[in-house]
Amino acid sequence: MSFRTRLFVAILSAILVPLILVAFGIRHEMERRLSAEYQQRVQALAAIMQSDLVRESRTVADRLDALTAVLSNDNQFRLATQGDQAARRQLFDYAGDAMRLTGLSMLQLEDSAGRILSSGHFRNAFDQLEPELPALLAAIHDSTALIRVSTPDIPILALARLKSFQVGGRAFALIGGVAMDSATVRSLARDPSLSVELVLPGDKQAPSAASVSAPSEAVVREFSLPYLDLVDGTALRADTARIVVTQSLATLQSLRHSVDLWFVVALGLASVLAVPGAILLSRRISRPLQELAAKTAAIDLDRLDQEFVTDRTDEIGTLSTGLDAMTTRLRSGMQRLREAERRATVGDLSRQINHDIKNGLIPIRNVVRHLSDVARTEPATLPTVFGERVGTLDSSIEYLDTLARNYAKLSPDLGRQPSDLNRVITDLVREIGSERVESRLEKNLPTVRADPVVLRRILENLIGNAVESLETKSRVESRESRDTLGSVSVSTELNLSSGEHPATVRVTVADTGKGMTKAELDRAFDDFYTTKETGTGLGLSIVRRLIMDLGGSLRVETEPGKGTTMRVELPTA
Repeated sequence: MSFRTRLFVAILSAILVPLILVAFGIRHEMERRLSAEYQQRVQALAAIMQSDLVRESRTVADRLDALTAVLSNDNQFRLATQGDQAARRQLFDYAGDAMRLTGLSMLQLEDSAGRILSSGHFRNAFDQLEPELPALLAAIHDSTALIRVSTPDIPILALARLKSFQVGGRAFALIGGVAMDSATVRSLARDPSLSVELVLPGDKQAPSAASVSAPSEAVVREFSLPYLDLVDGTALRADTARIVVTQSLATLQSLRHSVDLWFVVALGLASVLAVPGAILLSRRISRPLQELAAKTAAIDLDRLDQEFVTDRTDEIGTLSTGLDAMTTRLRSGMQRLREAERRATVGDLSRQINHDIKNGLIPIRNVVRHLSDVARTEPATLPTVFGERVGTLDSSIEYLDTLARNYAKLSPDLGRQPSDLNRVITDLVREIGSERVESRLEKNLPTVRADPVVLRRILENLIGNAVESLETKSRVESRESRDTLGSVSVSTELNLSSGEHPATVRVTVADTGKGMTKAELDRAFDDFYTTKETGTGLGLSIVRRLIMDLGGSLRVETEPGKGTTMRVELPTA
């Protein structure tokens, strides 16, 4: 088979096979989802019907509660229960009047012996014994049942409840309910596509969920109600009535046939169009070009493993050779670039570690120098001074230990917990021990959400830069007295929320040092830029990165010869 023929068959198959698979997949998925949706829908509607019946039962219960409340306080009813004949004659019509007032379809009043004192739906039941009915209703959950009772015309079905109460130390039972005729049952179906049927014991069996042979015929759900028959004349016993909800899937069947028809039409039309299209494409496209295009599309800087080796000598072979040479050069260049990046990364990390360790060693060096001076001038006070400064040593050692643990994970650990900013500043100023550094801290300052070690790194860099700025200025202006060499102030304040901006804590580090020019300020936060002879150029770069990681902001105000002010705002915890 020639290349053109193989390409023609491949193109034709590529068009028709996916179309067939998509059509069958759509049909199957549509049938599955719609069938499941029908099942869920009928289940949900059946649950709604049950809730409607529960709500109707509660309405009956509320009406019975109102009637029992009236009877409990009715002196005429109390006299009737004690044998008063006039009151007893009035009690004869009580149930009928109350039934009409409350909208009930059945209502009868019985004493503790089961004797009917008043019946609204059938007056001739007066003074008859029916002790089984209250007992059976009391045994049913929620005292609700479907009851078939006699009326002067025809028997009716009623959704009835039992309400027991006491008057004058005697127990009575009030049984009432609303009619459940065929129209009421049909009204339970809120969707015209549903069919609802009430099946009583002994009736012809309606279809049930277990009797449906296939889900394509119908979707059936049912639920039951306790049932009592007071008309058939047999011994009264509890039975079960069923409410059957049915939905036909004829709509789904019709939709399935329509999809099949359109699929056949689409397949035929696609076949008519695909054959000449495949012939045209097979004449213009060749497999080597497809392979080259696929390999070229797969090339990127992270995947240079494609090879274009070929033994062809025509134009396609020349193109393949050129592409193979290009990928070889790219692989070589990427190896050199990655090695350079690796070395640069290691160098940057080394400089940052060196910078942070130097900051941690400064308090230790100051304490050691202080202890050496005391040992030389006032050796007797050395234990006392050591006790005062040992906290600084412990804090600095803990800081360096935390740095070591963080760098062991190759990235600083930005633990977020409420931190006392004033305490960090107080400890840091005490460790620096310079009379030029003063602090003005706002009382009752809220905590910030940050790692204390990160806060210390930020403030240590800012305060350290401010002190070094004073020392640089003092060397330039060496003829001035010590008192005029300037100072560094560290202050905190609460910046209350306004509009869309939440509350923040502001830290201001201000010095009266040499300041910065505009050119120096523009590059102050660049990595490895420094104006110091022994600086690494990482201090302010690290500060800015840490502040951004904490969700804060940094502003700088500076003027050559007058000093610099750094304002850091951090969100409150």
